[in-house]
Amino acid sequence: MTKATERPARQPSMADVARTAGVSAQTVSRALRDSPNVNPETRKRVLAAVEQLGYRFNNAARVLSSGRSHTIGLVLLQSGGYYSRSAVTAGVEAAAGEAGYAVSIATIARLDTGLMERSLSKLADQGVDGIVIAVPLISVTQKMEDITRDIPTVTLDGSRTASARVLGIDQKDAGRLATQHLLDLGHRQVWHVAGPDEWIEARQRRQGWQECLAAAGIQAPPPLEGDWSPDSGYRQGQVLAMIPDVTAVFAASDEMAFGVIRALRERDRSVPGDVSIVSVDDIALAAYCSPPLTTVRQDFYRSGAAAVALLLQGAEDDGESLLTASLSVRASTAPPRSI
Repeated sequence: MTKATERPARQPSMADVARTAGVSAQTVSRALRDSPNVNPETRKRVLAAVEQLGYRFNNAARVLSSGRSHTIGLVLLQSGGYYSRSAVTAGVEAAAGEAGYAVSIATIARLDTGLMERSLSKLADQGVDGIVIAVPLISVTQKMEDITRDIPTVTLDGSRTASARVLGIDQKDAGRLATQHLLDLGHRQVWHVAGPDEWIEARQRRQGWQECLAAAGIQAPPPLEGDWSPDSGYRQGQVLAMIPDVTAVFAASDEMAFGVIRALRERDRSVPGDVSIVSVDDIALAAYCSPPLTTVRQDFYRSGAAAVALLLQGAEDDGESLLTASLSVRASTAPPRSI
């Protein structure tokens, strides 16, 4: 092949630098723009790899990424509670807007690590300054670990990674608080309509319910699993309505509680006359259903805003920041008829 027809050698890419330095491409990008989230030893390895390979950082990219993007990424699940999702989004957008940041939203259709990886990669490629994860994945992959290590991340009772901070209420405590309220009223057993088992919140609320009953010397009945929707609460409510001894139910979400109440009424079981109902979330409709719903309050708007505040603080310590759970007592709970 003559010089005229020879193809030029391929220029090394950021991925090549990442492989040579033993880090992710996101880390290379942050090291080259002097991000404070890259430790000195890692930056030294990246610069050594750049020199070894002769990598040239694109000038246009250097200009675009030399400062902060002033954008925060938000990862949401399309299903699993319209009210909570919209309130979290509103809280994140309001707090980000007040601080001069835009919000880039990535949604996933279902709980799937591959979809989660793609959403996080999309946000990383956009150069977001921080990420709020409002998706309750239990499994965490190495790629998710890499991205959330390189980009400050706060999870809202969701995916746990080694470097992400966790914000939310103590979900086990929420389960205990709801169950204890019913026991304090004099109910001798509390049934549970649980959320999907793959959700961290559902598992923790169920555990709190079981622990509270065990502490009272009561063996927990089998939990009935729903999917957070009113329809699933309705289906499980039909089952509960056929059990004469049921006098108290802890539903893992307000929306499922709405369905339980309807099913009980269709079977001529009054609330709270025959069956007391307590749930978790305290969405806006909870105070206006019939009867008004007793529920453990979660302030989703406040959680979204608090997540942005944590990101902007630039705190380096990892761990959990728990918000206080409180019970909003309304007319859906009462002592059993026998008392």
